[in-house]
Amino acid sequence: MKPSIPKGTRDFSPKEVAQRNYLKNILSTSFETYGFEPIETPSFEKSSTLLGKYGEEGDRLIFKILNSGDKLKKANTEALSQGKLAAFSNSLAEKALRYDLTVPFARYVVQHQNDISFPFKRYQIQPVWRADRPQHGRFQEFFQCDADVVGSTSLWQEIELCGLYDYVFDKLNLKDTCLKINNRKILAGIAEVLDESDRIIDFTVALDKLDKIGQDGVIDELISKGFSNEAIDKVLPLMGLTGDFKSKLDLLSTFLKDSEIGTKGVEELQFVVDQVSSIGLKSMILDIDVTLARGLNYYTGCIFEVAAPTGVKMGSIGGGGRYDDLTAGFGLKNTSGVGISFGFDRIYLVLEELNLFPSSAQNGTQILFANFGEEYALQCNQMIKKLRNNQIRSEFYPESTKMKKQFSYANAKEIPFLFVMGSDELATKTFVLKNMETGIQTSYPIDDFLEVIKNELNS
Repeated sequence: MKPSIPKGTRDFSPKEVAQRNYLKNILSTSFETYGFEPIETPSFEKSSTLLGKYGEEGDRLIFKILNSGDKLKKANTEALSQGKLAAFSNSLAEKALRYDLTVPFARYVVQHQNDISFPFKRYQIQPVWRADRPQHGRFQEFFQCDADVVGSTSLWQEIELCGLYDYVFDKLNLKDTCLKINNRKILAGIAEVLDESDRIIDFTVALDKLDKIGQDGVIDELISKGFSNEAIDKVLPLMGLTGDFKSKLDLLSTFLKDSEIGTKGVEELQFVVDQVSSIGLKSMILDIDVTLARGLNYYTGCIFEVAAPTGVKMGSIGGGGRYDDLTAGFGLKNTSGVGISFGFDRIYLVLEELNLFPSSAQNGTQILFANFGEEYALQCNQMIKKLRNNQIRSEFYPESTKMKKQFSYANAKEIPFLFVMGSDELATKTFVLKNMETGIQTSYPIDDFLEVIKNELNS
């Protein structure tokens, strides 16, 4: 049987790894430019740490790790006999692969609170796992790149994170991405106006699917959850809300005038939008999206989502928001946080589709030394050492074989230059440098080899 990998996972070629490293470097240097420090957390956490933090739908997507040995005896067989499959499966697994980086970060903050200076600004670039249905841009194993600030309620943190998004996408030369912004307090206010505050989660989960299932699909889901026709009729104008920032905010202010929490959300949104607009965005388009809900239950304030440029077949490539209560679940109260995530794998696919990876993102061999036999091998490797000391990626073909085979090797690896030194060159103290793209071969004095190669690579 031909070997294969699980659906939703991928192998990466040397070229892909080089491009992924390029993207990681852009992200990490950008985070550090904004004052964020790196941390890492384990690939799996206690199930109790993760469960209940992402809502019912999120919990279903958590990969659980089956208990082994005597721990299996703890299985809740009574739950199985009663048909309570979720409770039974939870009793079989005390650990689970992390679903995102935010909840492990909250756990980290509480566990290490005595060693942290607040506000604490951290970034993390690590893989996460979700038992989601694989499709284009959606994987079961993928990287997340998060930047969070915990320990400050200042809305200037939201403004700075908008700037960080813009800074990264400008560095990647990815223009015209759309930064959508909303506030969960506004959504809570809408639910209050609809007299449906007790079903705020059902409301936000349905609304968050607007881009996927359309307005009719959202209406059908709200009806299935028991929302009245009167409530749905009230909220319909907000689903298709258009216009500039002022007109949207004016309509929201009017709609939410009798909701204290909704009014507070409008005020916060107004402040963030005004300041971001005044500072300016270089590569992104800012938009207020009242239907943006971010289905994760831990968000409590401003929320963000980044849409890929128009015409690119990709869903959101980033998102985040304010969470006031996340660390409270681990015993640390009154510690607000706000963070954003970059969809690493989706951003990679967008850069690939738009051909935005620069040639410098490749880290393959730059020059191959042809092997003409043992009498040349030592001198070639001495020269290679000098090239490597000058950060020139070089290698020596290991066998003295037909030149056609060595040429094929260089072409297969897309090595731009071939270094040739045989008996004729040794006698005349020269070498031949072949440009593998043009086929042009040029002879140079052997004493000048380092300068010649540097010039050719930089030309």
